Amino acid sequence: MTRILPLSAVLLAMAAPVLAAGGDSTTPPTTTSTTTKCEKGQVFDEKTAKCLDAKSEAVTDDDRYEAARELAYNGKYDRALLVLATAENQNDPRILNYKGFTHRKMGDTETAMGFYQAALNVDPDYILARSYMGQGLAAAGDLAGATEQLEEIALRGGQDTWAYASLMNAIGGVAVDY
Repeated sequence: MTRILPLSAVLLAMAAPVLAAGGDSTTPPTTTSTTTKCEKGQVFDEKTAKCLDAKSEAVTDDDRYEAARELAYNGKYDRALLVLATAENQNDPRILNYKGFTHRKMGDTETAMGFYQAALNVDPDYILARSYMGQGLAAAGDLAGATEQLEEIALRGGQDTWAYASLMNAIGGVAVDY
């Protein structure tokens, strides 16, 4: 007798080895003083061991991105958006993508989709933006749109990445994103 598994079970089974493989994108950001000590609009600077205004010249866009990622992961969405707004390069696909991620987590899917699309307009190969966009589409019930993003990730060589696996999980009904 042949047993047919539900799509979600197949997707989860396929994704498990990829998630177990490790790598920078598979783990949540480490909570630092940016989240625990700094005020709104500030980023902790390791060199000076102080909270700096995110607009400071001493704070790079890389610092801003990492701080926003940390803040968003910890549910401090308004603070993440304040930090992202100070980025010098507002067209950096990472900045645009994380604005999308933060808006999606705040429940504003329409705004999030605009930011994801803007990130993809700058870099069509940015698979993390495709993954987060697809996760938003899956959450909204647009499995065809989510699957399209999954296929785009695979076409761009991202089949063995966290971005691919997390979107597969979202399509299967298991949300795993950071």
